[in-house]
Amino acid sequence: MFGMRMKWLLAAKLVVVIMAFSGFVYADDVTDSISEAMDAYKDGEYTEAVESLNYASQLIQQKKGEGLTSFLPKPLSGWTAKNPESQAMGAAMFGGGVTAERRYTKDKSRVDVRIITDSPMMQGVMMMFSNPMFASSDGGKLGKIKRQKAIVKYDESKGKGEIKIVIANRFLVMVEGNKVTKDDLTDYAKAINYKKLKSLP
Repeated sequence: MFGMRMKWLLAAKLVVVIMAFSGFVYADDVTDSISEAMDAYKDGEYTEAVESLNYASQLIQQKKGEGLTSFLPKPLSGWTAKNPESQAMGAAMFGGGVTAERRYTKDKSRVDVRIITDSPMMQGVMMMFSNPMFASSDGGKLGKIKRQKAIVKYDESKGKGEIKIVIANRFLVMVEGNKVTKDDLTDYAKAINYKKLKSLP
């Protein structure tokens, strides 16, 4: 019974990974790992099949993160920016997820923009958007930026704040800043192409 269940789970995971890969054309490492997993599965080497599948899945997530970096804004006038970075975390680390981020600076001011997807933290953020009491519990206020629902939290006395925006129930955009104005945060939040982000497969 256990053996049959293991086979079914491996077969299902193979289908999921192959479907995830079908929208991408990437390096041979991904296809090689999927092929190795299928060979191991046919030979009954289930542990090796799982390891190969997990590796292929991680590579695909990594490429997905690299694709998200193209949505990070260019530095606004007077600002400079570091190179965008992406990270894919496995389920063992905070439940998994894909993150693309970039830091922008101007004198002593700093803004960090992150785009997060495939993360379990989305559930908690969605609760904040569905219930204004959650949003305002720590000083946040509901609003809209470029027609997107947003939670804006800003402390004028500290020049510090953050903006959270959920796109298509799939992407979380976070704009955080220190020694900045509220306009600095909203300007960077407005610089993202949300319509194009929504259309990602």
